Amino acid sequence: MTTDTPARLLQLLSLLQTPREWPGGELADRLGVSRRTVRRDIDRLRELGYPVQASKGADGGYRLVAGKAMPPLVLDDEEAVAIAVGLRAGAGHALEGVDEASVRALAKLEQVLPSRLRHRVATLQAATTPLTSGDGATIAPETLTVMASTVAGRERLRFAYQAADGTGSRRVTEPYRLVSTGRRWYLVAYDLDREDWRTFRVDRVSEPFATGARFAPRELPTGSAAEYLRQSIQRRQETYEFEVTFAAPPEVVAARLPGPLGTPEPLEAGGCRLRGATGDPVEWLAVRLAMVGCEFEVREPEELLVCVRELGGRLSRAGGR
Repeated sequence: MTTDTPARLLQLLSLLQTPREWPGGELADRLGVSRRTVRRDIDRLRELGYPVQASKGADGGYRLVAGKAMPPLVLDDEEAVAIAVGLRAGAGHALEGVDEASVRALAKLEQVLPSRLRHRVATLQAATTPLTSGDGATIAPETLTVMASTVAGRERLRFAYQAADGTGSRRVTEPYRLVSTGRRWYLVAYDLDREDWRTFRVDRVSEPFATGARFAPRELPTGSAAEYLRQSIQRRQETYEFEVTFAAPPEVVAARLPGPLGTPEPLEAGGCRLRGATGDPVEWLAVRLAMVGCEFEVREPEELLVCVRELGGRLSRAGGR
């Protein structure tokens, strides 16, 4: 018999979260109490915001239904591990649709996971390789959860940062939001040393540390963190022009081009030519051109030509093995 009321309520809640209807007698047997105690405990759960529905009948059944708000959930060990592994896999690769809310959920879950379950989560993730979209670098989920915790708690964040040119620095920031572009994670934050807003690529962050110092949030220069990131990337993005010819009709190439790269023009000798400008890395453009699925030749720039040659060599060596 469970005499501890809070423990009994948690046990009752765990049973009700199973998607089925529980007869009052069965709940009483499971908990080792009377049906009257079960009814009182059901009323307590309702007072706490859990929408428990009762059905009429000889035995009277109870089930948890959808309500107006999301009450806390009780997870068993297997459920907690499964959710943590799933969130970690998505968070570490900046997948489309896995945004800051998912990282906050992961931070909350890992905060209360017992050490034995943390070890299971780490072991499972180390033994699996997710198939992901995009070409963004992988990120340690611990880095994201530390950042998410400081964003939610309005706590200053200290970390080491490596710029695009390899220069390293130490930053102390007031984190505002984490933003996923589908390829990478970015942190939008106010840099205290530079006294200005900055965006940081999370895959270039190391040694994140929550300082414990609280701060009052500042007003972002733009309406949202996503818009600020978009403008920031546009300001520092260098575009380059490219020209490629394909041994296929323009309508075929246009239908197969992954993303807006331009409009193919027909050539008198056959095939078509594609001209355009982009700020994407040349490696990304090379892969997108190869995905068209026909013979092509890079005319310019030289950096793209070199990249295509290197990519072709790697693929040939891989196929040879």
